[in-house]
Amino acid sequence: MTPRQRMNMAMRLQPPDRVPLMCQFSFGFINQQLKGSGISPMEMWLDADKYVEGLMILRDRFDFDGILVSVHGHFKNWRSQIKQLELKRGVEIATFKNRRESYPDDDLPSAEFFNSQEMDIESVLVQDIPDEINYIPSSKDCHAFIDIRDPFRVFDIIDEKVKGNYSIHAEVTSPFDYFLDQFGYENALLALLEDPDKCKLILQRYTDGLIHLAGDMCKKNIDAVKISSPFAGMGFISPDQYLEFEQPYIRQIIEVISRSGKYSYVHTCGLINDRLEYMRDTGTDGLECLDPPPIGNVELEDAFNRIGSEMFIKGNIDPVNTLFNGSEDSISTDVQQRLRTGMRNPGFILSSACSIAPKTPPENILLLRQLIGKYGYYV
Repeated sequence: MTPRQRMNMAMRLQPPDRVPLMCQFSFGFINQQLKGSGISPMEMWLDADKYVEGLMILRDRFDFDGILVSVHGHFKNWRSQIKQLELKRGVEIATFKNRRESYPDDDLPSAEFFNSQEMDIESVLVQDIPDEINYIPSSKDCHAFIDIRDPFRVFDIIDEKVKGNYSIHAEVTSPFDYFLDQFGYENALLALLEDPDKCKLILQRYTDGLIHLAGDMCKKNIDAVKISSPFAGMGFISPDQYLEFEQPYIRQIIEVISRSGKYSYVHTCGLINDRLEYMRDTGTDGLECLDPPPIGNVELEDAFNRIGSEMFIKGNIDPVNTLFNGSEDSISTDVQQRLRTGMRNPGFILSSACSIAPKTPPENILLLRQLIGKYGYYV
């Protein structure tokens, strides 16, 4: 069974030969692992060919069954867009027309925009929201800009490299995340209370753009689309607000992914135990993350009992207390328990709950494949 076949069987809730393995790399971890490879953090962020090369190096190193392509839309002429390039204390700093970006080797890039990117929610008109998605809000002050003339070239590059052997997953960001990014977290959350009707119109505007983006993305040779919605957990919105401001909008994106014949899964960080069923009811095929205590509040067995018969679960090793700080013995104990739980249910993919932390010892990630080799076979 090929890694791609293994992942696809798990995503359609059928047991493969063994539990698939696919963690999400943080950009900091990627850059740490690529030291000495000749790929700089700036190239990893801006250059589609170098990005794919880096992803393939790490896939081969850690023997994952799937590859997440979290950034797309790279500009072919990105080097010519740089007005000034500096190196300060080993960090590349590129100045563009509207911003200055820094590319550390242990984190996402950060940007200083020359003009504020935030909108005033009170004065903005709904039609002012662009109807075409041209950036990814990877983090605060970190935007991955999309070349709308050629947004999916990276998938053609990686498809040529993997030759159908590995499961390729794309990523889009939820309308709620665009909403928070565009208006600022505090102002946006207050607006949910003060002007919910306008918020819904704005969310639908972003949704329309993402439906178009996801639909076109699904025309590429990918298996699944991850919908990243990191701020839809208990720390930001209530269950009722989830039903009002999150569920209806990602449901529309999931529907277009499903009609395209691809799998979908939702990624929400932190505390989500009180909304697992609401997340299931978006129609998504799977959930990722499910952070366990103490960084979250989801126990794997409880999650499988509640939603596991209807969707696949990708998780849920604690990336901090287990993978970053753990010993070989503690990691082995933790992973074996998750394998025992997951293998009693259909549709389990072993993964870190959230991204692998930048300074995580690589031997701790290599251990995951060894443990699956010992304990993760169904027959």
